[in-house]
Amino acid sequence: MLILYAVLVLAGLALIFAFGLAVASKIFAINQDPRLVALISALPGVNCGACGFAGCAGYAGELFKGTAEPGKCTVGQKEIADKIGKILGIEVKMKEPEVAMVFCQGKPEVAVEKYLYNGLQSCRAANLLVGGSKSCSYGCLRYGDCYRVCPFDAIAWSEPRGVHPSESGEIPRIIPDKCTACGLCIKSCPKKGLIRLVPENKEVHILCNSLDKGGVTRRICKVGCFACGLCVKACPKQAITIIDNLARIDYSKCDNCGICVEKCPVKTIVKVAVKEKVII
Repeated sequence: MLILYAVLVLAGLALIFAFGLAVASKIFAINQDPRLVALISALPGVNCGACGFAGCAGYAGELFKGTAEPGKCTVGQKEIADKIGKILGIEVKMKEPEVAMVFCQGKPEVAVEKYLYNGLQSCRAANLLVGGSKSCSYGCLRYGDCYRVCPFDAIAWSEPRGVHPSESGEIPRIIPDKCTACGLCIKSCPKKGLIRLVPENKEVHILCNSLDKGGVTRRICKVGCFACGLCVKACPKQAITIIDNLARIDYSKCDNCGICVEKCPVKTIVKVAVKEKVII
């Protein structure tokens, strides 16, 4: 009988507390503007932070207040921008779609190492020790910091198998069809300019980041740009110039012809597959 009383008392208390919570939720409820709710629903909810705000809800709040640009979501790009524009009653202009690109091909077989690194398997950590073990101070250290921060599995990379250069990780490569141009990989990389955003419809890229003089580059990397100028002379669109010992493409002029790819004596210039367009 005592057990029955105890159960009834607990059940009664539960009902009282539930009723109290229901009343409190009504009294203290905060009514959100329907447009804010719609903005939060329109965003993808991945909370990558690429827009510069604290998650999708934070970005939605700034959009609602009019303090943020509506085209900053790189995940949904035009589709989400159009939804935002419809909710806010404005026209949203999107910039040209981009993808990230790693501007280095210096894997162990072609790039000289200056010492064996046996520390924390992190690019940022390795870079603190005189710029890393690679003789080229501008190149990829191959420890995968960018791979680990990518929230979209858009970077292909294999982990190091040992401390010897031949056993270290490969150069990370971007998977264009998965990349949203969020820029998190760029922020994670300790090498300035190594990972950059490029127009997603461009196929030709000069995969080198070295600003060393040509003679130095030739000694330490078999696939590094040594500013020979052959690509500059060959380009029919005058889209290539040499700045600070490095050939650079003006993507606004490049038409993907690939002539420079054929002329490059060390295969620094490559032609890669562009991001496929999915038609629904």
